[in-house]
Amino acid sequence: MRPRVYVETTIPSYLTAWPSRDLLRAAHQQVTREWWDRRAAFDLYISPQVLVECEAGDPDAAAERLAAVAGLPLLDQTADVVALAEALVREVPIPPKAAADAVHIATAAVHGMQYLLTWNCTHIANAILRPRIEAACRATGCEPPLICTPQELPPPEDES
Repeated sequence: MRPRVYVETTIPSYLTAWPSRDLLRAAHQQVTREWWDRRAAFDLYISPQVLVECEAGDPDAAAERLAAVAGLPLLDQTADVVALAEALVREVPIPPKAAADAVHIATAAVHGMQYLLTWNCTHIANAILRPRIEAACRATGCEPPLICTPQELPPPEDES
């Protein structure tokens, strides 16, 4: 059975963006492309929130982001997802202006994803917030996903 990975919006964004002149961002883009080339080792999922965010901005760039995630299974935004997202905003706390980040975490946790893949290190892959995120997930009976960047996501055991 392949590992289940929730793909947060920063992944298709980095994957399809024009090459950055910023060295760190350019490195993240390259790591993302390399990880994307081995994505078949994982079962990938997205949410309606990913689609909303991919649709935003420049129409040509949006079309490329949407094409990258086309065909990936869509996880429902259930009442449990909404409740956990609200708890993450309240308890972690994730700022209300970043409530969409809480929705990504909640979607991955409620749907039993093993991993949440992101480059958002402000509110999602944040070492300071991680224990509080995990506690909020467990308080609602959900096992939190391992939140990581493409650089950190290990290959499945049969590939290492």
